[in-house]
Amino acid sequence: MAKKTKKQQEALKLVDRTKTYDAKEALELVQKASTANFDETVEAAFRLGVDPKKADQQIRGAMVLPHGTGKTQTVLVFAKGDKAKEAEAAGADYVGDQELINKINQGWFEFDVVVATPDMMAEVGKLGRVLGPKGLMPNPKTGTVTFEVEKAVNEIKAGKVEYRVDKQSNIHVPIGKVSFDLDKLVDNFNALADTVVKAKPQAAKGTYIRNVAVSSTMGPGVKVDSSNFAK
Repeated sequence: MAKKTKKQQEALKLVDRTKTYDAKEALELVQKASTANFDETVEAAFRLGVDPKKADQQIRGAMVLPHGTGKTQTVLVFAKGDKAKEAEAAGADYVGDQELINKINQGWFEFDVVVATPDMMAEVGKLGRVLGPKGLMPNPKTGTVTFEVEKAVNEIKAGKVEYRVDKQSNIHVPIGKVSFDLDKLVDNFNALADTVVKAKPQAAKGTYIRNVAVSSTMGPGVKVDSSNFAK
């Protein structure tokens, strides 16, 4: 464990680890406890009462945050013909088919999100072994396998984020930067919380939202009172 700097030790003192805070107070503490010399990402983490090993308790999807993430995503679109032109017009950074597939197979990964039209998936599917481990494989559940290319690119550029429950039943999602206005972070957090609540699988038993925390890249975690959320 790396030794904490003086600034980090001071930041820790701001947060009462035994207490849960309302969302606004928690996010304000995250901003105050930010000590890094770069604009840290603010992340929300939800511990859920689901069993991700069971197919009927998988949670995966995407949403557009009201105020974006503070990061402009580099978008690659696999498409041909008119759909390729549509992607270019929408502002996709890279558009193509086989030549991009070849480039990726040679180790090129200068993009953040991949969108593909359904007719391209037979070829794009062959990239599963390289795109899958990086979380870059297009998926209909997150709206990245679609003929609505313009809509997909616009949403990603506007601040679309993906959420997916991991093996430990957690969901981690970036909700902005510490430089954001506090109210914008709160709006993004609330929008995400609403989405997670609505994504509750019918098969989930007991308390659904077990605990919630927010943190910055280098800062301490701050517990959020989850009693306001549907259980």
